This record gives sequence, structure tokens and C-alpha cells, in this order.
Amino acid sequence: MAGQAPVPSSCDCFVALPPHTASPAVIFGKNADRPRDEVQEIVYVPAATHRPGDKVQCTYLEIEQVQHTHAVMGANDRGVCVGNEGVWTREPTGEEEALLGMDLVR
Repeated sequence: MAGQAPVPSSCDCFVALPPHTASPAVIFGKNADRPRDEVQEIVYVPAATHRPGDKVQCTYLEIEQVQHTHAVMGANDRGVCVGNEGVWTREPTGEEEALLGMDLVR
């Protein structure tokens, strides 16, 4: 459409730590530069112990699963939050499929 501003393309994370929060809590937030009609689900994944040789499917490839994963829904059961940001570079990338930042965050 004529006169319509371009859609912003950025991911951002923020964190607020006590004593700068109203309660003694950590506040973590992240937005995504994904298309506005793409669902950004919050999914609870319980902690699990995995067998040796188990695999996990990532975006482009399958890798070995770690022995134990912790419960995850924004932050895991240990209080760990992770976010990622796109970094634009002029460096060439390899031709082979690789892990994405979002694969590492998951």
C-alpha cells in the first residue's frame, strides 16, 4: 500500500532486576521479528531424562539429545531465561545446514 511504513525488523530482549521491580522478582521479556500472523506460543515442556542415543529435531538438522532437560515455559524450573537477537554480518556463511539461534534457545 502506498504511504504505509515498512514493518519493523528487530528482536529485542529486556530484563528488570530487583530492586528496580515492584516485587522482588526478575522480569524478562522478548519480542520477535517474525511475521505478525505467525503464532508465538508459550509451551510448557516438563523436565525429562533422556536415553543415550536419543535425538532432538531442530530446524534443519537432528542432533543428540542431552541426558536431562529441565522444565521450560519462558523460564525453566531453575529460573533460567534465554533470549536471542539476530546479528547481521557481511561474513559469508557455510553451505551446510546448521543450528539457528532459536534452536539453541529451545
